[in-house]
Amino acid sequence: MKSVDKDLDALTLTLVAEFSATTEQVWNLWADPRKLEQWWGPPTYPATVVDHDLTPGGEVTYYMTGPEGDKHHAWWRMTAVDEPKSLEFIDGFADADGKPVDTMPTNTTTVNFSPYDGGTRMELRSVFDTREQMEQLISMGMDEGLKASIGQMDALLP
Repeated sequence: MKSVDKDLDALTLTLVAEFSATTEQVWNLWADPRKLEQWWGPPTYPATVVDHDLTPGGEVTYYMTGPEGDKHHAWWRMTAVDEPKSLEFIDGFADADGKPVDTMPTNTTTVNFSPYDGGTRMELRSVFDTREQMEQLISMGMDEGLKASIGQMDALLP
């Protein structure tokens, strides 16, 4: 089961997904950059991870390549990590050199992994600073892209 809830009043976008795999196995899809590349980004925009440091203060930088060869760069700045239970990061856009683009909105994303019904429930919640920022990212397809990305995780789990 995968669901997405957009709450414009609370400025949150929450995705909940359940997997028939252990918490550690689901965590590993985030912790291993080569596995992250196999599901992060919608199927037509696969990710290439450049830097991958899942420690507080660490950064993950990556780009997604579109069907026309166009590259879309982004970054995560890790704020909290509790392996294999949760991670939190600030998520933003970058230019071709990997430098943050200050004119684009950022959001704070928290991912929690918990045992559920013999498997794992993953809850990903993005919090936005303003309604305008949230609406801008949703208009760019953030919710559908996230759902498509997470939809690829099942095939990578045992």
